[in-house]
Amino acid sequence: MTQAHSNLHRSAWSDWWEGTRRTDIWWTLAWFDIVLRYRRSMLGPLWLTLSMGAMIGGMGPLYSSLFGTELSKFFPHLALGIIFWTFFSSMVTDSCNAFIGSSNYLKQGYFPISLFVWRSMARNLIQFAHQIVLYVPVALWAGISLSWPAWLFVPAFLLLMINAQALGLALGLVCTRFRDVTQIVTSVMQMLMFLTPVFWLPESLPGRAQYILYNPFAQMLELVRTPLMGGVADAHNWWGILVWTALSVAVSGLLFAKYRRRVVYWL
Repeated sequence: MTQAHSNLHRSAWSDWWEGTRRTDIWWTLAWFDIVLRYRRSMLGPLWLTLSMGAMIGGMGPLYSSLFGTELSKFFPHLALGIIFWTFFSSMVTDSCNAFIGSSNYLKQGYFPISLFVWRSMARNLIQFAHQIVLYVPVALWAGISLSWPAWLFVPAFLLLMINAQALGLALGLVCTRFRDVTQIVTSVMQMLMFLTPVFWLPESLPGRAQYILYNPFAQMLELVRTPLMGGVADAHNWWGILVWTALSVAVSGLLFAKYRRRVVYWL
């Protein structure tokens, strides 16, 4: 039995672990994706930082005036909201094309398909690293002092990565088989941007509209944003994301175990 044949008959767990542990491959591919995107540009990936900084700087004073909120309170909220939502949205939409965009690799040899979900996640992590640095001057200007609650960002970000991997596997499989799903996901993410407290404060909602804060993106945003603003997220956000994580891992695991071998035939 050849190595390629034996690899194709591995269990789902072995296939996932093989792709996960090959950090040398998926991290290098992700880095080359960024390099190629900004090839021949003088500033390179720094354009990510500059464009995000221009957006935050332009929207902060405007939305603060529209909502009648003190700028020193609203500006950090908006900055983190835009940075994290860009990360969320890019992670989800890129997951739809994780396998389609890697068809040349998948057609020419054996690769564990989870490797290309990690590639998509790593590419977005690199972009996120170029943008989150903007929060440092915002926090210094607003006088935010971080204490022990800031450490809650670590488990919150870990939950974010688990969900990104699970959602990436599920969406990658579904969107490879049904190409129209990519457009549906893109439209849904655009709608959810306005139903999630990215540009507005949660306390500005009337009582009957509070239910929209129970969508998983709003809860995840609360978990990662609140510690960086010196606060502690509500317990219901933690429980909500834990339940959502369990469901997403279970569904993606079932899809991955059943359909991972068909990806090459769908490309």
